[in-house]
Amino acid sequence: MSQAPSQPRIAERAAAWLGRQLQKRVPYAEHNPFLEGPFAPVQQEVTETTLKVTGTLPPELDGIYARIGPNPLEVPNPAAYHWFMGDGMVHGVRLSGGRALWYRNRWIGSDTLRQAQGRKRLPGPRQGVSDVVNTNVYGHAGRIWASTEAGVLPVQLDGELESLRHGLFDSPDALAYTAHPHLDPQTGELHAVCYDAVQPNKLRYLVVDAKGALTRRVDIPVQHGPMVHDCAISRRYVVVLDLPVTFQLSEVMRGSGLPYAWNPKHPARVGLLPRDGTAEDIRWCALDPCYVFHTCNAFDLEDGRVVMDVVVHDRMFDQSRQGPELDRQQVTLERWTMDPQRASVAREVLAAGRQEFPRCDERLSTEPYRYAYTVESDPTRDSARLLRYDFAARTQRIHDYGKGRVSGEAVFVPRSAQGAEDDGWLVSLVYDRATDCSDLVVVNAQDFGGEPQAVVHLPVRVPMGFHGNWVPLV
Repeated sequence: MSQAPSQPRIAERAAAWLGRQLQKRVPYAEHNPFLEGPFAPVQQEVTETTLKVTGTLPPELDGIYARIGPNPLEVPNPAAYHWFMGDGMVHGVRLSGGRALWYRNRWIGSDTLRQAQGRKRLPGPRQGVSDVVNTNVYGHAGRIWASTEAGVLPVQLDGELESLRHGLFDSPDALAYTAHPHLDPQTGELHAVCYDAVQPNKLRYLVVDAKGALTRRVDIPVQHGPMVHDCAISRRYVVVLDLPVTFQLSEVMRGSGLPYAWNPKHPARVGLLPRDGTAEDIRWCALDPCYVFHTCNAFDLEDGRVVMDVVVHDRMFDQSRQGPELDRQQVTLERWTMDPQRASVAREVLAAGRQEFPRCDERLSTEPYRYAYTVESDPTRDSARLLRYDFAARTQRIHDYGKGRVSGEAVFVPRSAQGAEDDGWLVSLVYDRATDCSDLVVVNAQDFGGEPQAVVHLPVRVPMGFHGNWVPLV
């Protein structure tokens, strides 16, 4: 009698089958906006060491501003391409001593892409249905990492943004990771809620310590395979988002680039998992259907409730098969107050208007704070401005980069470890439609509406992508 295949073998076969399905392409539209204009991929890796600077770069900025996004080498069927699935490319600008030392862009390099380029396969384990890394880039444990979600392992980069290896930091475990780990500034730990397309009915909470070692793992049972792009942490809790964008086998069979879609049958809920607890300790709080890509910050109240600030989409992936449907949806910046005793969420709309990529002064992660920064995502405008919300005054201010200039995610960099919450700079890459090139723009947070303090002019266009971070090198 033949033996039944083991669970790991079943998962391996499922991953191989799903990977084959994801290679199929069927057209959904005559063109693809995520391969055009500001989103169009670039075809060359560039190193530029002669960079023009307008204004004065703060000498305190000693490090690399890095941003990552999809940049496929080839797209066999552009109409069926999904923005989230393209091979990753990282872009970086090195600042030091008030000077811009270099700009570099480098493909992260999936096995398929490196083979097409005639390059060696990166060392390290693979996990899941893909090894494409394209969503976030950040510093941790003295190194630079790029990561994504749905089952893919991070990739370590060197100080010049060359890819070194795949791996879960310094852990030997080959576990699905996330695009959005959250750093606890008091402990130096990275906290993450991860999901895997091959194991759709389980989430996993992982903690990586300041040296890069995996120190905690909690498996969380769920239904329908939710797409959990982000999480949040307070001093007491990890906030788990279980919202109605879920794995859809029908999307796989249709050849969709992304096998996740809006699922009206999946109840929306938010879980409060004690940071030292188990899955049985989660307190789930129901809320009306919506979707959240990104949280800004979370903190505890003295009465036991938890506050979290988020950008909320009323729906996501219910029609488009190419990317987020920002032109069809209501988007709001909201404050959610979660009550674990009543299992409820009170939602307060702080600012209406299409926006994304919420960030704050991350020295205050897990603590009460005053300012949140977002970027407009309104397709009816030819520019994308930087927005600042003041929680104390309940007001919103605008930094306008100028006509035809489109900003990516902006990160706050403090002047010093002890400085005030707004004593620092907002740094972002800004695309100029008129020149078809991009700039690194530095805005003084204490002169938010004024002219940028410095602009580093790049000789190339950086395609509109996903997430950027400041990686200090001092």
